[in-house]
Amino acid sequence: MADWATFAVVPEDGDHERYELYESRLGAAGLDLDLLAGPDVVLPFLRAHDPARHGWRDDVHCEGAVLVDPHRRVLLVFVSDGPTTCLRHRAAALDLLRHAWPGWQVRWTYDGPAEPRAYLGLDPGVVRDPLGEVHTGVTLAPGDEELAEDDPLATVVTVGTGRCHLLAATGDHPVAEGPALLERLDSAPEHGRCELAVLSGLHVDPARRRVGWWLLDAQAGAYEMASRWPGWTVEFWQDRWQEQTRAAGGLFAPPPVDRLQALVDVRDEAREHWTGRRGAAARGLARPVAADGSGALLGTGFLPDVPADLAPAALLSVDSAWRRAVRVAKGTA
Repeated sequence: MADWATFAVVPEDGDHERYELYESRLGAAGLDLDLLAGPDVVLPFLRAHDPARHGWRDDVHCEGAVLVDPHRRVLLVFVSDGPTTCLRHRAAALDLLRHAWPGWQVRWTYDGPAEPRAYLGLDPGVVRDPLGEVHTGVTLAPGDEELAEDDPLATVVTVGTGRCHLLAATGDHPVAEGPALLERLDSAPEHGRCELAVLSGLHVDPARRRVGWWLLDAQAGAYEMASRWPGWTVEFWQDRWQEQTRAAGGLFAPPPVDRLQALVDVRDEAREHWTGRRGAAARGLARPVAADGSGALLGTGFLPDVPADLAPAALLSVDSAWRRAVRVAKGTA
């Protein structure tokens, strides 16, 4: 099992042609928590990983990617797992990330690793699946065990204002199927109404021939989905799941989000991550341990290890970002 992550770093002088590329076999796990440590910690952390000797991972195998441009102060990121991909915590996690990188442009790359390549002036097609195959999740029946999770890996598909289906959020987003999806759903179990904090969604209005879709991770070719639906109007809502709640006439109503509690939840998860209580095997960190202990790694649990000598500064960044985000949320900033 692997959670490949790709890290691209632009030199401080801004020369894109001399960008540095690193990778980690397990680096996508906890990557959004890594980034909450802020630029002063994250840059040396990324550069401590193994160089990507074989180049960029394609969008089939890349589970997370980061591009850091210190010259322009731009951070591009996507992950396929973590608080940024949980509907309950998405907005809070991105708030904290922006506060941890003050003065930087922080952007989510919905098109996966293709967007960092395009930013660098490289061909995004290099990371596309050469076969161009679409693999979407199976339909889920009411009572499926996945739907009992707090953050189920599921996609809600609403059709008009009368049908609601749930699909496993594995592989491609169902919008990639095009109109053939509707035929598949004709025999799919109906759920009546979805009140779950799902990973992604799609609304189809057959009468108006309109499609709207959103997701919290990434989809190859995200900005090209209109070509899959000839004769239809396709709107990409990015992570704005509220658009589907409005369009579906009550068929999709996820639990309300407690913004302040979500900020606390993400802060606590980041603190646990950076104090080592959520660590596991090293992610390809090329960090020899010196006699003074520098270079040592923390970790005893599920997520990969983090460098012990960077932890104090990381925790300071997490706490500072949380305090700023809370002040903004309360309107006292």
